[in-house]
Order: sequence, then structure tokens, then C-alpha cells
Amino acid sequence: MSNQSLPRSMELPQRLQSQLDGEEGETRQKAARLVIDLATTAGADGFVKAAHAHVSGVSVITGGHGLRRFLSDLSGDDSGVVAIPTTLNSAGCDKEKMQEMDIAWPDFLEQQFEIVVAYERLGIDATLSCTPYDRGITNPEGIASWSESNAVCFSNTWTSLITNRESGLSALATALTGYAPRWGLHLEENRIPNIIVDIDCQMDTLSDWSVLGDWIGKQVKPEWHLPWGPMPLITGLPKNLSFARKKALTAAAANYGIPMLWAVGHSQDPPLGRNKDGQWQAPDNGWQGQLTFSAEDLQQRYDELAPTGQVDLVVIGCPQASLEEIRITASAVRSHAEFGEKIPDRRLWVFTSGENYQLALADGSISILQEAGALILQDTCPEVTPYNRKHYNHLLTNSLKAEHYLTSGLNKLPTSVLPIEQCVAHAIDPQLSAGPRPQLQAKAQPQHQSAKTYQEGGAEIKGSGLLSQQDFIVTGKALVTDVAITYLGYVNADTGVIEETGHPLDGEAVKDTILIYPKGSGSTVAPYVLMGLIYTGFGPKAIVNRDVCPLTLPACSLLDLPYGHGFETDPCIAINNGDQIEMKRVDGVVTLSVLQRA
Repeated sequence: MSNQSLPRSMELPQRLQSQLDGEEGETRQKAARLVIDLATTAGADGFVKAAHAHVSGVSVITGGHGLRRFLSDLSGDDSGVVAIPTTLNSAGCDKEKMQEMDIAWPDFLEQQFEIVVAYERLGIDATLSCTPYDRGITNPEGIASWSESNAVCFSNTWTSLITNRESGLSALATALTGYAPRWGLHLEENRIPNIIVDIDCQMDTLSDWSVLGDWIGKQVKPEWHLPWGPMPLITGLPKNLSFARKKALTAAAANYGIPMLWAVGHSQDPPLGRNKDGQWQAPDNGWQGQLTFSAEDLQQRYDELAPTGQVDLVVIGCPQASLEEIRITASAVRSHAEFGEKIPDRRLWVFTSGENYQLALADGSISILQEAGALILQDTCPEVTPYNRKHYNHLLTNSLKAEHYLTSGLNKLPTSVLPIEQCVAHAIDPQLSAGPRPQLQAKAQPQHQSAKTYQEGGAEIKGSGLLSQQDFIVTGKALVTDVAITYLGYVNADTGVIEETGHPLDGEAVKDTILIYPKGSGSTVAPYVLMGLIYTGFGPKAIVNRDVCPLTLPACSLLDLPYGHGFETDPCIAINNGDQIEMKRVDGVVTLSVLQRA
């Protein structure tokens, strides 16, 4: 560690100290440094023993060469295995059905096998499931470190297992050490709703619940104060709420960084009082948003998401299909099969976990689906699969989580949404969607609104560095935005060029810049994209974050990229894009100085 010391209020657990001292090997030492860097950056009041970890960043297309290189660097340390039960997110393929998936990626299976085996060497249970809450945890309580966003929202909402929204790297660091920084959603005072949503319509299908979760996230405005993300309190829900409905709601809500929600009558009560009429009182800071979800809102989203041209493939199971979803899909298929109708050309893919596959096999659902011509895939999910674009250029799904990520820069696939029964009908009859395939329209999010104005004169602002880093001096061109950067899907993993319509830095390359932005957003595997760019020389010289950023910090900590945070003045406003600046660290203090204005 550097000559910067821990805050007096923060005491290291004895075992974490021994790991930091290298007494448990180099791998756990690296992990301990990262855990401590995260804790000091976040202003944590200490550390907590974690009960479980779930690590994301498995598919070749999400982790890329950054993940493979990093895991290779960790190999060779016999003592470098996880200290707590740890599960693994879904991979990019079903290794038994590569031919059927028609993956046109050279050496994809070899690269995927390399990644999974590397995780297994670390002692991680290769469950290859993005739904660890679905039959994966026998006792869901205590503190966890989970890095799959849908799992984070589900766990915090529906179980007693509490987790922050971790990156793949921070979850891995906790898995290796057994400790997590105590901050954020670990603290009761931060688990308070900040948006209230009333449901004023009938909710019938699983996709209705998925639309609702996504719709809430879409209403978030940049000016709302949401330090821990949007956290809605939802009223007016129907009495019956199955496991699959719960899953559909929280999975889609997580698209926009929602880490938990309160569903009145179904989840735990929020820490709020009630007025004399029994209505929930607003939190101390008031509601950031008061929303009503109507039948018109629901129908409008279906109208926007309906297929408008030829559907090439129907995908069900994002996140991986629960037993209920499999049975609903099988029932819809059977209603057609009874009239002799089949699914041509394997136009229906159903993604699920190994455990749910076995249960569905036992109850006959798998046989119904396979006999009708569906392809059943284990250990993978629709958003991390590399589709062969010679054959698949327009997908149909029942999941707004799938639609959100499939249309991102990761896959760039036009994707439509319908309830499962209608999805199955389209799979069986291609003529239902006859016509030219739709062209993907670039989407600019409201969060892209910028408040930056040109700054004149000199500027010198001070902040903090990472505890693990030594003093440094870096000079160069500043690449600056006051809008979050989404690495996975929107930063080219080969060139480092930001490719996001509506973003202030769209078309700009991060290479050799001092990159200044509020924080990272989007997928929890973002650090691997950044690491890959650093490894190949297409990354920035240094990074400055305004906010605590568990997506950016881990890459900087592990690869020793100069990093600054916690500045006295907002660096995203004080520094112009294009300014020549100096970034210097002395005794833990990081100073940004303008050498020449743009």
C-alpha cells in the first residue's frame, strides 16, 4: 500500500490484514488491496464478512480479452481460491449445442472453456446461471457480494440477502477475501424508497411485469437526487404475484440501475410511516418522482415494441427461464402442436439453468418443446450469446431485459417484445411477421443531458487517490463529460472509441487521455472492457471519477492506472473537454491543474 493511511475509524479485520500482508498468497493480496481501495473510496465505516458471492463476466463477448488476460494473470497461485461460497454467471454458449447455435466466432468454445476453467481453478462453482436466487441459494440471508444486476435487485427486494450492486471484479475480490466494504445498501439508512409508483391497470402476463420494471427506469430524470439509484415504492399491485412475475419485474427494473424496490403487499414494508388515511408518507427528502402506470402506458410500450418486419428468431429466458416460464412456453407450444403445428428451423430458443432444465425434463416440459422443434439451451442467456448475423437480424422476446441489452452496442440487434403466447405463435408461423426486417434505431437516453459550460481561467482542484497506489504525475489532454460512461456495449472494446448516440463524447477515443466523468453505468462486467483497453494500449493515461464508482475503480486498482476521486469541486464541470492538464498525486492527495484551456 501507499504512504496514505487508513482512516482512524476504519479497522481492518485480522484476516484481511494478513491477506494484505501477503500471508495468504499473491492473489488474495491483490483482492485485499481492491477491497480496501473500494472501502476507503466509498467512505465505508468498516468491513463486513460476506456469506456468498456471485461473479459476472463469463461470456467471451462480455469479458473479452481483458477478462481472459486478467484470469491468466491470476493463475499459478495455489492458495488463491475463494474464501466463501461463490457462484458463476452464465456463459456465452451451451457447449453441447454449438452446432445448433450456429456461432460464427472463431475459437469461441475454446475461449469460453478457458474462462470457465480459470474460474473453477479459483474454487468458484461454475453454475453458469444469471439467476443464483432461483434454486441456487439454500439460505438467502446475510450480506452477499453479487455482480449480476438482475440478481442484485431480486435479492434486495424479495429476500433477506443484502448486496450492493457490485462489479464482476469487486464481487471476485470479496469472494477471494471473504470481506466486503460496509457501505451503501448494507446500511439501513440507505435502504429508503425515493420514487413512488401507483399501478392503475391490469397486469396479466409475465411480459406486463417486465414492461413495468423497464418503464419505471425510463421515467428517471437527470435532476433527481438518487445517490443509490432509483428505488421505487410500488402500490396498487394485484394480490397474486408468482415467482416468475417477481423475477420479470426486478430484472427489467435493473436495466436502469434500480438496486431494489418495495412492492406493497408482497415485499417487506418500506421504512416509512403512514398518514391517517393509511397512505405511505414521503421520505425526509420528499419523493423524487411520483408516477402512475396506466393501461395506456402499458399499451403504448407494446405498440412501440411490436414486431414490424420479419422475425428471424424467438428467444425466451432472460434472465434464464424459471420453471414457471418453461411451463408457460411449453403450454403455448402444446396448444399449437395439438393441431399438428411445428416450429420450423428451430425458430424458438429457450434459455435456462441446468437445475431448471432437469426439473423441466422431469415434468415433461422439455419433451414438449423439443418434439415441437424448439432448441433448449443451458448455461447461457440471450444477451451474452454471439448470434450469427447471416441468419439472425431481428429477434423477438418476452423480456425487456433482453430487449434492453440486445439492442445495445453489445449485439446491436433489432428486438421486439410480445407476451410468451404470442412469441410462440410467431415462432411457429413466420408469416405473422412478414415484411422487411426493421432497422435498429439508435437510442439516446434522457440521462445524456449535459449541464457543462465552458470554463475560463486557471483551475486547481484537490481530491483523493487510491490507498494502494503510489505518488504519480500525469500530463495530457482531458476527455471530460458530466454524463456517465457505459463501457459494455457503448465503448468499442478494440479501439476505445465511445459509440453511444446522444452521449456528449460519442465518437471520441479514450486512448492516452486523462478521462474525467461522473461514474460508470450499465453492466457489472464493465471493468473487463476497461482492463482490455489498458492491456492493449487503447485505454486512458489516468481516470478521474466524481462519484464513487465500483465499475471503474477495480480496473484502476488492479492494473495500477492513476486514479482520482472525491474532489472538492466537481471535476466534470471545472475542467473543459480538451484542456491540457496535469494530474499529480502527493501523499494521497490528487491535484488536477489546468495547464492550458482548450
